[in-house]
Amino acid sequence: MPKQIPAVFNWSGGKDSTLALHHVLQQKLFDVRYLLTTVNSSFNRISMHGVREALLIEQANSLKLPLFQVRLPELPDMEIYEKTMFEHVSNLKAEGITHSIFGDIFLEDLKVYRENQLAKIGMEPVFPLWKRDSLALVKEFIDLGYKTIAVCAQDGLQDFCGRIIDHSFLNDLPKHIDPCGENGEFHTFVFDGPMFSKPIDFSLGEKLYKTFPSPNQDEKESGYWYIDLIP
Repeated sequence: MPKQIPAVFNWSGGKDSTLALHHVLQQKLFDVRYLLTTVNSSFNRISMHGVREALLIEQANSLKLPLFQVRLPELPDMEIYEKTMFEHVSNLKAEGITHSIFGDIFLEDLKVYRENQLAKIGMEPVFPLWKRDSLALVKEFIDLGYKTIAVCAQDGLQDFCGRIIDHSFLNDLPKHIDPCGENGEFHTFVFDGPMFSKPIDFSLGEKLYKTFPSPNQDEKESGYWYIDLIP
């Protein structure tokens, strides 16, 4: 068998990351050395998704892959974010890792941004799910036997926050919402499925609303509903 390519997998803990990893491990082209996740150092939670660090660690342990945490302050500006990521990813490059894998589906500007940032370090990006149909992807995820819960959702979608994503969830989504939430409409936490050696146990805690300042001062703040998953 050809030698596998050393890679780091950019892991959010959600369904798109999980499906991308599923395909990568099946193809056996890459040697996934780490799951890389950005964590809010103020609250010890996955950045944006809001999931507790303890559950992230349980995920990595169940997947039997080493976890590489990049710890960031709450709401870092782009300069701090890029400097921190550059330092950590450069260290991974020094370990011999040459490729960085993402679960992105169709956001062109984000793909170009990742490509440009990795080019500064001399690493190659990989996008296993790129340009695949969102509805087909989430249906494949469900049909493979993975289980995930929506842990945060944009204002107006609060009734979906805390729901398991299944076919009824998809049927209930408003038609203008991407079925994978690729535009940031909702984020997820995967707790069971074929790659997991054991399910991740949790109970549902408080649901709360949080606002974030808009990068464009002309626009209003964006708001998200979060459900706390308690280990």
